[in-house]
Amino acid sequence: MIKKETDKTGEILMEALPYIKKFWGKIVVIKYGGSAMKDKALEKQIIKDIILLKYIGMKPVIVHGGGPEISAEMKKQNKTPRFVNGLRVTDTETMEITEMVLTGKVNTRLVAEINLCISEGSGNGVKGIGLSGEDAQLLSVRKHTSLNLGFVGEIEKINPEILFLLLEKNYIPVIATVGVDNQGARYNVNADTATGQLAISLNAEKLIYLTDVDGILKDFTDGNSLISSINTDEARQLIKSGHIQKGMIPKVESALQAIKGGVKKVHFLNGKRAYSILLELFTDRGIGTEFIS
Repeated sequence: MIKKETDKTGEILMEALPYIKKFWGKIVVIKYGGSAMKDKALEKQIIKDIILLKYIGMKPVIVHGGGPEISAEMKKQNKTPRFVNGLRVTDTETMEITEMVLTGKVNTRLVAEINLCISEGSGNGVKGIGLSGEDAQLLSVRKHTSLNLGFVGEIEKINPEILFLLLEKNYIPVIATVGVDNQGARYNVNADTATGQLAISLNAEKLIYLTDVDGILKDFTDGNSLISSINTDEARQLIKSGHIQKGMIPKVESALQAIKGGVKKVHFLNGKRAYSILLELFTDRGIGTEFIS
């Protein structure tokens, strides 16, 4: 029994080796979705997996959502969340709640978790650091023009300089997607859209979306209809036919934009499954949906 387990472990490590070599020094942008954050024990495991990417030579950047927590806080304040095409309608009060939750709660929690996990290990100089789109003009935005959504911003420009500097200094950046316009007004920026554009600006090797489903489903009512690999034309057809709906729409549209913008591969994974990032990146079979051009 021990020999079989040892052999299996050795096989897994040997399978991972060429991927580790291939991705050495490469930037991987990870969208950690609000729906995937509900299990705090699993959140700690995801953070450990991301730290491992850093230890084996990759350069992870985390972009996080917080939709369920924003909605929960809104309900506490007797406000009803409203969405149009998967985007949150954001009035003045909702914007204040959004910024409070994203930058003051979720971002600080994730950074603290990274630094705690690192302190429990060897450290090796790796550190987590929190940012929002306001910092160093990271996300310059304008008001969303095509829909009447209030303080929802469309990205006009990304300044990735601060991220390149932090990555070179061994930090793991954690980004809350609150942007600012040229008048200093703050806007809620859809985290899925921002993640794709950040990945393009960083010339990322990988873009990973952690969601609460196993990947892209051929039939959204059937959890067993996972599509392991999909090209851009097929993805557009699924949106057009209505098989991709609600909050998954901006994720897939962002993935398509990222592929067009030069990101090598995009992956959709279930963030509620332990080791999903490692299994997708470092095994031949993978476990989610891989976007190809």
